[in-house]
Amino acid sequence: MTLRIQCLCIDTTNPARLAAFWQSALGWRRTFEQDNEIVLEPPEGSAEDGVAPDLLFLAVPEGKAGKNRLHLDLRPRDQAAEVARLEGLGARRADVGQGTGVSWVVMADPDGNEFDVLRPFTAEELAAP
Repeated sequence: MTLRIQCLCIDTTNPARLAAFWQSALGWRRTFEQDNEIVLEPPEGSAEDGVAPDLLFLAVPEGKAGKNRLHLDLRPRDQAAEVARLEGLGARRADVGQGTGVSWVVMADPDGNEFDVLRPFTAEELAAP
């Protein structure tokens, strides 16, 4: 099969604002920008460059309604530090019914799109083949 995911499309009423949040959150670069769409890609030459799908922010007239049908799971080295950093960038904690005692933190970006900050991999998980 020769099919691959090129980009994840994210509808927003303000592509510039939302792309700025995700650019800061991920450390990615803008590779295309017009009034109604902005593309972010991983840093050039990074392990994710050419592998991870681009993020395409598209202008739409309506705001978000309801829980996401698709969301990002982010894997940090330090969960608490990343949650605090993301809050500083404008994210907030969110409740989507995950309950207590889960190992991830559900957050929402400035448009209310939910995403998860997972726990770090353990040393054993990193060493596994």
